[in-house]
Amino acid sequence: MTHVVVVGNGMVGSRFVDELVRLDDRVRVTVLGAEEHEPYNRVLLSEVVAGKVEVASIGLPVSIPGGVDVRRGVEAAHLDRASRQVTSTDGQQFAYDLLVLATGARSRIPAIAGLASGPLPAGVHALRTLDDAREIVAATVNARRAVVLGAGVLGLEAACGLARRGLRVTVVHRGAHLMDRQLDAEAAAAVAHGLALLGIDHRVGVRPDEVLISGGRASGVRLSDGEHLPADLIVLATGTLPETGLAARSGLEVDRGVVVGPRCATADPAVYAIGDCAQPPGGATGLIAQGWDQAHRLAVLLAGRSDDRVEPVEPVEPVEPVEPSEPVEPVEPVEHESHGTDLVRLKAHGLDVVTMGVSGANRHPDVAHRGVRLSDPATGRHVEVVVVDGMVVGATCVGAGAVAADLTSAYVRRTPAPADPAQLLFRPVRGAAPGVEPSATLMPDRATVCRCNGVTKGGVVASWRDGARTLDDVARVTRATTGCGGCADAVCGLLEWLGRSTTEPDSTPTGSPALVSAGKAPAGQTSGGKVPAGQPSGG
Repeated sequence: MTHVVVVGNGMVGSRFVDELVRLDDRVRVTVLGAEEHEPYNRVLLSEVVAGKVEVASIGLPVSIPGGVDVRRGVEAAHLDRASRQVTSTDGQQFAYDLLVLATGARSRIPAIAGLASGPLPAGVHALRTLDDAREIVAATVNARRAVVLGAGVLGLEAACGLARRGLRVTVVHRGAHLMDRQLDAEAAAAVAHGLALLGIDHRVGVRPDEVLISGGRASGVRLSDGEHLPADLIVLATGTLPETGLAARSGLEVDRGVVVGPRCATADPAVYAIGDCAQPPGGATGLIAQGWDQAHRLAVLLAGRSDDRVEPVEPVEPVEPVEPSEPVEPVEPVEHESHGTDLVRLKAHGLDVVTMGVSGANRHPDVAHRGVRLSDPATGRHVEVVVVDGMVVGATCVGAGAVAADLTSAYVRRTPAPADPAQLLFRPVRGAAPGVEPSATLMPDRATVCRCNGVTKGGVVASWRDGARTLDDVARVTRATTGCGGCADAVCGLLEWLGRSTTEPDSTPTGSPALVSAGKAPAGQTSGGKVPAGQPSGG
């Protein structure tokens, strides 16, 4: 019996184990997880900070069948590839036939005065783990002013969450404009308008030079232009660094992440790497959809099953041990090998931003893109769509959730764009009253509801036939809503429609189209705080 040791029990590691044991019940699996917690949805930590979901609601649906030994709170310290053995920090040894590294990433702590070495001072918190989120929530009780360092997706989500708790928030970003890795200046101006409406200040194009300490705790931030921002709470959202220490110490090739081939294999034929710690040929996006796609591919490979998305194995020559390079923040590529895994969705109270594919700052100068845009920063609205050869290859939507949902569908499903791409900037008139979605009966079964997990309307209906009646039931059976959470409204709408149906549960509901109101959970049911409402469908 093949023994697979998985180092990492987060969103990607746990998904890989689940996929593998479903495909091959002969395999024996040992999982080493540094955190004491069961796997949870790291993507929704900013929702915990905002008070929109409870900690207990972000746990992932996990089943541990026989043959899987999960060791929580056990951190891997040493990897001996010659003897195929992993040693933990408490001295336990785990022999393996195959090893999968899913060690994820850690928060990047900026090298500025006040944070130079040692543990973070009181009042300063990163936001990467469940414990981080709990500490930030506890700190908001006695805080009035907060500074968030970093205006990427996580930074803006954290800022909006803190503002929702009543804090006065200032975001500091060293880039030229907000979300400069995804947005251009015009789109960022629309985001800035949305922040202003929420009472959130921002500073861009300046560096934080020092975290000021008074009485043993943080009291503010001094910027490179000399400005002093007082703060009771400072949140670091300055990017992540892949956790590559274990791999590097064992002599595996490490660049930004653990270097792997198209099938997640390292130079050692017995060692693989997936998720945030890995650096595939196309580059790492840092998005959960890419990690889950890698988990699926690798599970199929190791289970010996065929899958038309998995390329033939190419032999990998062993390499000499190398010294690890200085880690840097992963660079998001222009395009990714797995279409649809590069969607970026901002989950923030009062701020709606969605980007995908070739958009904003991610345009490639050597490709002839045809782009059209509607930009009105003064109202917080900006929509851009990019078309190549009659297909939507990218889009940016700020303050236009309904349009974002349609563009996301066109991008993921590769539906042909109209001859005049400008038509894509306006949602088609469907004969429904404003604010009301068309009937779920008009959605084909093949329509994707949850894009993070590839769940279709037919999959949700099938789960209903099998007895799933609540959002939690559907999540447990299909995994819908367990990614970014953006498909919650769509799933709730389907459950409401199914509940109203006059047909028996074991047949596909039909009948007169009943209008499904966007954002409403089925009667008598709440989402249990698992996912945020009001986001474009996309899960």
